[in-house]
Amino acid sequence: MAVIGWGLSSIGATAWAQVPLDPKPMPLPQAQRVKGSRPKSDPKVLPPAATKLDPALQRLAAPASLALPTTLEQVRIAVMRPLSLKDVENLAEVNNSNLKAIASQVDQAESNLRAKIASWYPNLSITANGFPQYTGGQQFYNDVNLMTVLTGVQSTYTNRWQMAGAISANWDVINPQRVPQVSAARDQFEKAKNQYLIALRELRLQAAQGYFELQLADENVRVGQQSVRASLVSLRDAKARYQAGVATKLEVLEAETQLGRDEQLLSDAYAQQSIARRDLARLINLPQNVNPTASEPLRPIGLWKPNLQESILAAYTFREELDNIILDISASNSQANAALGQVQPFMSIVNTLTALRYTGVESIIVDLPGTYGYAVQNSVSLNFKMNIFDGGAARALYRQNKQKAEETAFNFATKRDELRYQVEESFYQLGNSQRNIQTTSREVLSSRESLRLARLRFQAGVTTQREVINNQRDLTQAEIRYASALSRYNTFLAELRRRTGLDQIVECRAPYLPAIKPSSDDSPVPVTPTPLVPACMAGNRLSAEPAPSVSTQQRSAG
Repeated sequence: MAVIGWGLSSIGATAWAQVPLDPKPMPLPQAQRVKGSRPKSDPKVLPPAATKLDPALQRLAAPASLALPTTLEQVRIAVMRPLSLKDVENLAEVNNSNLKAIASQVDQAESNLRAKIASWYPNLSITANGFPQYTGGQQFYNDVNLMTVLTGVQSTYTNRWQMAGAISANWDVINPQRVPQVSAARDQFEKAKNQYLIALRELRLQAAQGYFELQLADENVRVGQQSVRASLVSLRDAKARYQAGVATKLEVLEAETQLGRDEQLLSDAYAQQSIARRDLARLINLPQNVNPTASEPLRPIGLWKPNLQESILAAYTFREELDNIILDISASNSQANAALGQVQPFMSIVNTLTALRYTGVESIIVDLPGTYGYAVQNSVSLNFKMNIFDGGAARALYRQNKQKAEETAFNFATKRDELRYQVEESFYQLGNSQRNIQTTSREVLSSRESLRLARLRFQAGVTTQREVINNQRDLTQAEIRYASALSRYNTFLAELRRRTGLDQIVECRAPYLPAIKPSSDDSPVPVTPTPLVPACMAGNRLSAEPAPSVSTQQRSAG
């Protein structure tokens, strides 16, 4: 026995375990015995998708599938619509085109199954050739025969109307391919229903991820704006002290440099915010002139209740990907039996009823008005067919499908290990993100206090602008890391819900917020808009500015 490492028994908790270095492998049951050889799709394992939008979201219905904008007004953003996470999920389930396409694939698979089941029923057909049909004409005989000798006439007449029809019934009594073809179609139908559930789970995960990314982008914009305001304050103070003769130009340049860094940070945050909005709008298929915004602030959405072992077993139980692989094995075996049925006997019963009615004469010497007649005939036959030799094609197709089933069994083992790894990865990353939230929150609080003390020291004249800038940069990076930790925590929580099939998330209690906004020590400084300079002009401006020499730097510092 040896003591090895530590593992997470639950989020944020550790437990020591003593395990042997070379444990004896435990026998595992076969998947077909656990899930069945042909598992049925169960739509009750997750809440059904919404079929209509909430009343407050009716104006955000998706445009028509084949609609295409043609004018600038149709693609220009005119509405900024705040949405909650619940609104985003509702819009995604109702508007998403990919989910509708997969739902159509389920209908297609059901239609294919009905077509295969129809082979159990007899085929009834009606045939009408010449309905009606008129035949008329005259035939002249140039040779001498008995008729011309007796009658002295060398021509005959035809003037006849005729109607004929047949009703045929064909029923395959013995069809070796019928049962395996129906079984394969039924497996494909169950697989299509599972694919819809998989797509629904994935869509909900993508909607949550897109919303969390938008929240993170909004938080980065807020941090960037706060940093720019702080840099403007630092630059204003540095210029005032420089004009008063108690500071050097170096401090002014340092403040300007920090302002440039913060403006770049804010510009990147604005770009990422715009991208996140359009990515979410694409996912939930909003109208072309609507941009989504996050109405909820970035905060933890809940706690994951199951432990790691329960999460892994839930993934094995509720994930439809494993059921689909078992259905693929069953479908391949059915297709193998259908291929082998090509060289087995076929037997069918055929019943044909034929009716004929005519009026007139055909090939007679004299036209006789009022001549008519009819005929009815019924025939029943038992047909037998068997392919004696096909060059081994049926047996080769049988082996191919059996080998395909064996290949699918190997894929089952790969998918099983992949599902466990996904759950473990999200579980460990969730624990890491929770610890990061704790550490970065303390980092933000300490950085705020450090910046406050540095400003007081700078105003008292006992420190330099560099200390203020460094503490301001530390606060900005701490707030960015804190926001990233929150976003990653929510993302991994959504991934665990998707990868386990469970929805056991304990919601966090809403924080207490006072009705009056607390006052801030920092005076509000507006962020003035800066015109966008073309890249070529900005690059030429930097290239044209000569680099300062050492003597120039010393004079500027003095």
